[in-house]
Amino acid sequence: MKSMTGYGKGSANYEGRTLTVELKSVNHRYLDLSIRLPRAFLAYEDLFRQQLSLGLNRGHVDVYVNYEDCSNRPKKLNIDQGLAKSLVETSRQLQEQFDIKNDFNVNSLLKSQDVLTVMQEEDDPAIIKNLVTESVSAAVTNLNKMREAEGEKLSVTLNGFVDNIEKLVDEISAYAPSVVEEYRNKLKARISEALADVALDESKLANEVCFFADKSNIDEELARLKSHIAQIRQIFKEKDQIGRKLDFLVQEFNREANTICSKSNNIALTNLALSLKNEIEKVREQIQNVE
Repeated sequence: MKSMTGYGKGSANYEGRTLTVELKSVNHRYLDLSIRLPRAFLAYEDLFRQQLSLGLNRGHVDVYVNYEDCSNRPKKLNIDQGLAKSLVETSRQLQEQFDIKNDFNVNSLLKSQDVLTVMQEEDDPAIIKNLVTESVSAAVTNLNKMREAEGEKLSVTLNGFVDNIEKLVDEISAYAPSVVEEYRNKLKARISEALADVALDESKLANEVCFFADKSNIDEELARLKSHIAQIRQIFKEKDQIGRKLDFLVQEFNREANTICSKSNNIALTNLALSLKNEIEKVREQIQNVE
């Protein structure tokens, strides 16, 4: 079992280049990637997504990328000839208009913004792809290690809730047979009190009790709940992508608990069923973070 919450970091180095990828994930119904890339890596976003998808199945993942290039790749200077010409012409016009000394020289021109830019030759795409693949793979591995550790803790919590559910189902199973007998005794007492001088028709009483017993019978619901308990424990033992299975199964748990509540005509049984629903809700809340 894996949690969808975690953090992972990975780096790759090659000839003075260092690419660092950090991943932070939280729960989400699907795999939702939010990638923040340096300008130089915008063309490689699809590669990042492909590599991340290889090791991640669900969760909202924030991806932070940092790139340091300390390589000795050749650099070249780019001069904006048009801007330089405009600056020189403007300095001459100012000299003539205000009758001042023109001290605008080559050094001033080189210091002017955007006249001179330093450009590095484009890097080898194969090197960039290797850096991306290696750093993302390391980050995903570390993220999954944390998610697995969180998943182990989550498994303990969920198994505890399922134990509580099983105890409540056993209590309901043990108590349910007495509900019909209690109903029969209460109904008989009410009839005798209301019609003190009239002989009780046992056959009609029996028919009424049978109707109640059939209407309030929860044997099928209890059998399905016991089956669901066995299923959910088996799913807990699986390693990957169990979140959706658990989502569906918890819906089935809720359906049976709701039916028991609707059939109940007994305060004690209703209270047990409500406690059951409460434990099922605890499971539902926790599995939202299971991959």
